[in-house]
Amino acid sequence: MSQTPRTGTRTAVVTGASSGIGRATALRLAAAGHRVIAGARRTDRLAELARTPGIVCVPLDVTDQTSVDRFTEAVDRCDVLVNNAGGAIGTDAVADADIAAWQAMFDVNVLGVLRLTKALLPALIASGDGQVVTIGSIAAREPYRGGGGYNAAKHAVAALTRVLRIELLGAPVRVSQIDPGLVETEFSVNRFAGDTDAAARVYAGMTPLTADDIAEAVTWVVERPAHVNIDSMLVLARDQTSAQVVHRS
Repeated sequence: MSQTPRTGTRTAVVTGASSGIGRATALRLAAAGHRVIAGARRTDRLAELARTPGIVCVPLDVTDQTSVDRFTEAVDRCDVLVNNAGGAIGTDAVADADIAAWQAMFDVNVLGVLRLTKALLPALIASGDGQVVTIGSIAAREPYRGGGGYNAAKHAVAALTRVLRIELLGAPVRVSQIDPGLVETEFSVNRFAGDTDAAARVYAGMTPLTADDIAEAVTWVVERPAHVNIDSMLVLARDQTSAQVVHRS
């Protein structure tokens, strides 16, 4: 069966685009011919990203509904939504859990995805060939020691994504989740509150994924034919087989 090729430039919205996977994804999608609307909190980094042809940058804090409303008002079209904004805070055991940290993780990882998806879903449906790609984590599939709050948040993201896929069955919108393992970005620096030594130990003695590895996966998923839905994808470094099983030399 032949497929009708897509025509025209598609618009992709990428959250958390100031660094790491989000920035790499914005650059990859722009290079692939998409018009990209990139959102993030750090406006100085957005200004740098905005110099790239094909990328429009708009300030966005996914934990602030007013910011989300202002951002989505600036989105005139949305064919692709990449829910990337997220992060982990600390490594406390459940018994020692910092409730505020858990709330912050749920706000950015879970409610942030909900806010943007809800706001842009009408535009995604109206596009006639919409796509939601959410960046999850191996933590969405496999809980691990020291990751309680982040594990719980990413499991919630996986449930939200799966429910959305079920609810949109029959609509012209594909829904995918990409779950990376160890990716060397600012993720661990942020998790350890700026402790670069602690962050470096996460990747010591192994070759982790790069942000561009995941951006390439996102682009591949987005560019499948409209009838092909990559429901989920787990991407690990060769040196990693599960959340806490890593070969180190």
